[in-house]
Amino acid sequence: MGPTAIVVSIALLLACLCLTYLAVRRVRLMRGGGVDACLRRRPAGVLRDVTAGWHFGVGRYRGDELAWYRLTSLRIGPSMVLDRTRLEIVGRRAPFEGEAYVIPDAANVLHCRVDGQDVELAMTSEVLTGFLSWLEAAPPGHVEFYRRAG
Repeated sequence: MGPTAIVVSIALLLACLCLTYLAVRRVRLMRGGGVDACLRRRPAGVLRDVTAGWHFGVGRYRGDELAWYRLTSLRIGPSMVLDRTRLEIVGRRAPFEGEAYVIPDAANVLHCRVDGQDVELAMTSEVLTGFLSWLEAAPPGHVEFYRRAG
């Protein structure tokens, strides 16, 4: 076996190991009470392409935090943590026409602000119901739930 075949074999083995890790990680996150949710760090109004920046992931509730894990990341911990005591929902909308293939199962897109950073979360109606219940379950006075737009 030549050196090229060895390099290709090692690359294939590493690719298989990475894919296996990602699959096992997703199953473990979902078994532990995870929910499917897409996230992007900038609102659609700022982007030229409404489909840009969306990432598939799994969210897990941990007390006052929603830990979001990007599916295509090899990172062990969460990619982003949203603290419900500092989370503000700025707006809610249906996905734009061009987003249908980027966030296929999402029926709702929430524009949120956490510590001055804008993020959008896309989720199904069932996941949205759980998310809003989690937000409302915070102790009184700790969450500014919806900001009245205009």
